[in-house]
Amino acid sequence: MKTTALAVALACAALFHAPITTAAPPKPALVAGFSAERLQRLDHVINDEIARQQLAGGVMVVMRDGKPVVFKAYGQQDIEAGKPMRTDTIFRIASMTKALTSVAVMMLYEEGRFQLKDPVARYLPAFANLQVATADGGTEKARRPLTIHDLLTHTAGMSYGAGPAKAAYAAAGMKDWYLVGHDETLSAWTDRLAALPLQGQPGESFTYGYATDVLGRLVEVISGQPLDQFIKTRITDPLRMPDTSFFLPPEKAGRLANVYGLEGGQLKLMETPARSDFVNGPRKLFSGGAGLLSTAGDYARFLQMLLNQGELDGQRLLAPKTVALMTANHLGDKYRGDGDGFGLGFWVNVKTGGFKELGSEGAFGWGSAYFPQYTVDPKERLVILLMTQLRPAGGSTLNFRVRNLTYQALMR
Repeated sequence: MKTTALAVALACAALFHAPITTAAPPKPALVAGFSAERLQRLDHVINDEIARQQLAGGVMVVMRDGKPVVFKAYGQQDIEAGKPMRTDTIFRIASMTKALTSVAVMMLYEEGRFQLKDPVARYLPAFANLQVATADGGTEKARRPLTIHDLLTHTAGMSYGAGPAKAAYAAAGMKDWYLVGHDETLSAWTDRLAALPLQGQPGESFTYGYATDVLGRLVEVISGQPLDQFIKTRITDPLRMPDTSFFLPPEKAGRLANVYGLEGGQLKLMETPARSDFVNGPRKLFSGGAGLLSTAGDYARFLQMLLNQGELDGQRLLAPKTVALMTANHLGDKYRGDGDGFGLGFWVNVKTGGFKELGSEGAFGWGSAYFPQYTVDPKERLVILLMTQLRPAGGSTLNFRVRNLTYQALMR
């Protein structure tokens, strides 16, 4: 009589006093396709940064199919006062403002107010006779009109001060992205920018800078509303984003996170609500490029609207074809940054491996000078968002690593 494999196994188990089972091993627990065990790596890395005093705190959001997989606060929003970070803490989002302004522009585009190839000067006459700075210190005429498409793709030749017109920009106070403390209107600021030479010919290269602030002024002129009112009535109110605004009401100041920075590897307090232009500044200039405040919950709703092809909870802001246009690569190989292409307001990932990190074809996103970062992945039906306040970042890459830590936990 032949000895079966099972009989041999049972005999061995008895010999070594070990139990044996023929059942399949248990599968790891999955939450919306994520390994709960692997998601702990995300927790560990964020908590380790806080323990090593490389980060004060933050809020992490991972959403799939519109439902939260991770929505968690870490660390503190005010170390000195021992105030813990909360999921409704308010953050300065700097360049993550650009996505809302770009959506505002495309909403007006859908109303037939303009074409993307229209000259900017048709709506903002101050840009009618543009000069372009040259490497030898001179200027030349723009070879073609500046278009709205140039503004949306950052090929408008408008930097944050760097370039052949650096001296002229510096003399005009155009040295960086921070406009919140300016004691002037967006209209007056835009006219001053228009008087400066461009840093490059329209359409020729990706030059990150003030283009989206000019788009904010375009929204005002075409809609007949101040930018803050347009964004409130057309975007944040319909999407139920009550804590997203350009300036903070006094009653919400206690929820605004401190800004910390890394200098010499040490975490240092840089700004408190009491010392913030968002609370106590002139409150005049609505910076469409870098001026909004928001919470993790609010901004996640905005990103979910984009993931849903322009709609959220019955409120449609954009048509699916418009979102598809915004998330297509408009620049060929002119952009090499966080993705391998650039759309209308954010980087886009054209092909897997194109930006040499984990991700999907068709994903898009952007970040903030204050360190927040977001990724929207239509293929995986996924939103990834880190909100925090770290400036300067001292070389930290946590805002990018959380994306990889999210993807490595995705099992199906």
